[in-house]
Amino acid sequence: ESLDRFSLAVVNKAVNLTDGFPYISVCGNVPPQSCIFSQVLNVGAASAAWICILRYYQLRDWGVRKWHNQVILWTGLLCALGTSIVGNFQEKNQRSTHLTGAFLAFFVGILYFWLQLFLSWRMKNLPQPGAPWIGPLRLVLCSACFVLEVAMVVLHSWSMRSVSAICEWVVAMLLFILFGLLAVDFSRLDGCTLCLQPDSGSLRPPPDSPTSLHVQL
Repeated sequence: ESLDRFSLAVVNKAVNLTDGFPYISVCGNVPPQSCIFSQVLNVGAASAAWICILRYYQLRDWGVRKWHNQVILWTGLLCALGTSIVGNFQEKNQRSTHLTGAFLAFFVGILYFWLQLFLSWRMKNLPQPGAPWIGPLRLVLCSACFVLEVAMVVLHSWSMRSVSAICEWVVAMLLFILFGLLAVDFSRLDGCTLCLQPDSGSLRPPPDSPTSLHVQL
């Protein structure tokens, strides 16, 4: 999606590569790519939030303490919220709001994965689905992502915008990969069930059993 938007911005001459390599947000500043930018990031944010919720219940079933699990969940949800903010408040129109969303998406987003790595290090009894190299790969990706995020900020402050923009693009790709790697953990899931229960103060008598919707993964 990011590469498609970059290509569209170049074709529409919204960015000029002779002036330097553009930031992701610059490619999504003007229509029609700004429309695609908003729509796709909204879908991505909703998907990320759903992934974080599934991961929360999986960790709960694995015996992770509630408050530890809730901290991880909320960092993931803030990352999803930031992604949506970035998509809906373009840098050209709402710079401060856009940068706030970018901070949540990038920096809080990588914190989400660092917390999960720390949890797996502290709780040796947690299941480790997938090949033995998945854990070290996540460590390498998280480390690279953090270093590039710091480099992105420092290089931007030094007015090395093109190199900073390249770091931003790589960070975005690494975060996509980290979210994608959760599919390894979800391979242990057969499905999930959504249960709808009436409020205890409802005037209508509760049904014999809650309404359930089973989703096959």
